[in-house]
Amino acid sequence: VQLVESGGGLVEAGDSLRLSCTASGRTFNRVMGWFRQAPGKEREFVVAFKNTADTTYSYYADFVQGRFTISADNAKNTVYLQMNSLKPEDTAVYYCAAGGIYRSSDTYYPDYWGQGTQVTVSS
Repeated sequence: VQLVESGGGLVEAGDSLRLSCTASGRTFNRVMGWFRQAPGKEREFVVAFKNTADTTYSYYADFVQGRFTISADNAKNTVYLQMNSLKPEDTAVYYCAAGGIYRSSDTYYPDYWGQGTQVTVSS
């Protein structure tokens, strides 16, 4: 599975961005997620997501605090991350992830990674 992210950029604090991740394979019934890595820091979990015929599941990191929303367009094999009320501390490279092992909450070990898209939030 190849993942291609887009939508990053430079914005001001309080602005919004929508990241996209298009997969070469299906997004339906597959765990998808986003991670981020700020300069000098380890990569951290942002959100995990899975939608099936019966349910849609998502789990967000605590720092999201209701500001981010993940969604999917299965017909386009694309997952979106809508980020609102952005803060300077959200500045990072954001990576799309797919497949792998998802146990619960923020315990997610993806099989596939995108190349990352830079998000920079100025104060």
